[in-house]
Amino acid sequence: MEHLSLQLAAILETEQPTLRGKAVVIAAGDHGVVAQKVTGYPQEVTAQMVLNFLAGGAAINVMARMAGVRLVIVDAGVATPLPAHPDLRVIGVGRGTADITEGPAMTREQAEMCVQAGITLALEAAETGVDIIGTGDMGIGNTTASSAVTAALTGKPASETTDRGTGRSDSELEHKIAVVERALEVNQPDSGDGLDVLTKVGGFEIGLLAGVVLGGAFARRVVVLDGFISGAAGLIAHNLCPTVTDYTIAAHLSAESGHRVALSHLGLRPLLDLGMRLGEGTGAVLAMGLIEAAGACLAEMSTFAEAGVSDTEAEDPNG
Repeated sequence: MEHLSLQLAAILETEQPTLRGKAVVIAAGDHGVVAQKVTGYPQEVTAQMVLNFLAGGAAINVMARMAGVRLVIVDAGVATPLPAHPDLRVIGVGRGTADITEGPAMTREQAEMCVQAGITLALEAAETGVDIIGTGDMGIGNTTASSAVTAALTGKPASETTDRGTGRSDSELEHKIAVVERALEVNQPDSGDGLDVLTKVGGFEIGLLAGVVLGGAFARRVVVLDGFISGAAGLIAHNLCPTVTDYTIAAHLSAESGHRVALSHLGLRPLLDLGMRLGEGTGAVLAMGLIEAAGACLAEMSTFAEAGVSDTEAEDPNG
């Protein structure tokens, strides 16, 4: 907690860090790789969950209301058309990515659009008084894309970066690993170029969250990564600008094994380990309370001298 409080002081450039507004950017996008049967849920669930976010009925809505966190809900590339809503930001990059086992997920231009949109959203949040920005996601098939991104940027094999996602059996997990391996073989993403990795095997929501990390760091705000998909986004942001990790806090350790690989590569230590794999930004919201507490202790606690508490006595060299 002390290390966390010092990180906050450094980010906000004050010895008494006080966090004002809190927000989570929830980016939603669909993935063409679902055609390879890597998930048991139909693609339509992505749009249905976005509507649930907008209606206030999802887990992230409940947690955000309780914690006083503003939600920024973004259609980064949902396949199913969504009705217009005043609380929905539409980026319009595409209607879901292409199947990464057959070629690139998107064009490089689309990848750049995603990242730039995320940067813009983070800067807008900062301008409205938000000091702590969390990342959240929604997208059927996005653990497969995140596994491929993580493997490409860390050099670890797909068997280490790929896990069960939404309840895959042992045989289904083996198939999912093979799908990630095929995507990497077909696309040959350049590990030295985060945008190339995003283009080849990423997702629209992953790219947008990478931009949120970059924009938050540029604005000198605290950026809180949620789970595995956010970890993959963090890897892309770190590849593009390694110093973003100075502004980044890992909220929790996802139950997805690839998340541990991503955080290890980023050098980030998660605050919580609750076996969660929900996404949506739920872990980020839970961690914000700890982050606020760390800042408040540094800003408001009395020193021993101020409180009139005796410090340790000097040791007598003669015993």
